[in-house]
Amino acid sequence: MVWFALIAIGGAALFWGKGFIGLADGQSVRKEQTASIEPNRPGPAKTADQQSVDLSDKQAASLKIGPVASREFAILKTAVGTIDFNENLLVQVFSQYQGKILKAFYNIGDEVQAGNVLFTIDSPDLLQAESSLLAAAGVLELQKRVLARALNLLKAGGSAQKDVDQATSDQQTAEGNFKAAKDAVRIFGKSDAEVEQILVDRKLDSTLIVPSPISGRVVARNAAPGFLTQPGVAPAPYTVADLSTMWMLANVIETDAPAYKLGQEVEVRVPAYPDKVFKGHVKALGAMIDPNTHRQLVRSEIDDPEHLLRSGMFASFVIRVGDPVRSLAVPAEGVVREGDGTMTVWITKDSRRFTKRTVKVGLQQGGWTQIREGLSPEETVVTDGAVFLSNKLALGEAG
Repeated sequence: MVWFALIAIGGAALFWGKGFIGLADGQSVRKEQTASIEPNRPGPAKTADQQSVDLSDKQAASLKIGPVASREFAILKTAVGTIDFNENLLVQVFSQYQGKILKAFYNIGDEVQAGNVLFTIDSPDLLQAESSLLAAAGVLELQKRVLARALNLLKAGGSAQKDVDQATSDQQTAEGNFKAAKDAVRIFGKSDAEVEQILVDRKLDSTLIVPSPISGRVVARNAAPGFLTQPGVAPAPYTVADLSTMWMLANVIETDAPAYKLGQEVEVRVPAYPDKVFKGHVKALGAMIDPNTHRQLVRSEIDDPEHLLRSGMFASFVIRVGDPVRSLAVPAEGVVREGDGTMTVWITKDSRRFTKRTVKVGLQQGGWTQIREGLSPEETVVTDGAVFLSNKLALGEAG
């Protein structure tokens, strides 16, 4: 049984036939034929692979074309993290001795210089040290007079040498105790002039001053008159930070860990200043990989002379981890990501017919896309307008 169909469509004809043709040597032979003729329409040329587009002169003039370029691409690693204080320049200021805070002189955000008095306390330990100093000074003065008397009596024959020796020993002991008492007062921050003034006036002053050990900014304050402070007991009355440098703490993925080295240059950006780049260097690498996140700590020290960065800011960094490589490249506007995820470019030989080519891309820097596979240096590509060609091809296929 054999049957045929003939259908006319707008000046074109579609012929289709199907059947069994005879029996030869006891076996049947099946035959299929298909053919199509499309009406002429503008747009993509219907080639076998449907990858080319023909443009008019006007359409072609709207595109930019150029030869495949060769450019250097830096080997970079990127990561995100947070800004923190440089803990090497962050000081929690405690009093060396316990006492009640008398006055607090600075607030959060104030700039201080090394030696500026942050707060004062009423210190019973200082009072005891000054009392011991005055007592030691009195004993020393007494022993000096005893020795002087013993020497006079010895000359007059009214005493023995052993009395002079004993007085000399007592006077030396008193001198030692006096020096120790002076040093004990100096430990509280009293200068030599202040110590001498205490001896002259014979007046005790239990006010202990606590200066800032570094120049910087007050970033925390827990001091107020009447509060009792003790050495090393949190919270510290004041925290002062040198903000000329900050830290950026990032946790990088385990596979990238070998690329990071001490001293590598870092470029940091924060959302608060999107157009500003902060420079720095890698200062520390984590000694282990976190077993839960499989990430390694990378700590960078960032220069911040204008004091713009704040602890806790979200940040991202870029680190150059190797020498730049030279590779073929196409402007970013010349590369299209297709719906299936492939990357394509459009090549041309006559600036009229454009053919889509699938490529493998690499790095993207400075508006250029690295081409790893799919292009040759002598080829000409669309450098701006590739999306237009991909859309035209898709519309032509849909039509």
